[in-house]
Amino acid sequence: MSQVETTTDEVTRSTTDDGDHERFAHVVVPASAVTEAYITGTPVTALCGKTWVPTRDPGRYQVCPTCQEILDAARAMGSDE
Repeated sequence: MSQVETTTDEVTRSTTDDGDHERFAHVVVPASAVTEAYITGTPVTALCGKTWVPTRDPGRYQVCPTCQEILDAARAMGSDE
């Protein structure tokens, strides 16, 4: 079984019509994409489809329920191998 590398990061600007995305830390795979985005200022896309440029501490926010659900499903599929 291969392990999925993940990270969470807080949203700074919403590109969706749903304002709730602003209130969550989102999951980005691979985690290295967030590090690169911090350095280069390029946007990343979360599992839920949210796209933004990370700039804030994700530890201050609850994890996006949609991202968490997708991540849990992917992990469950990985453990079936």
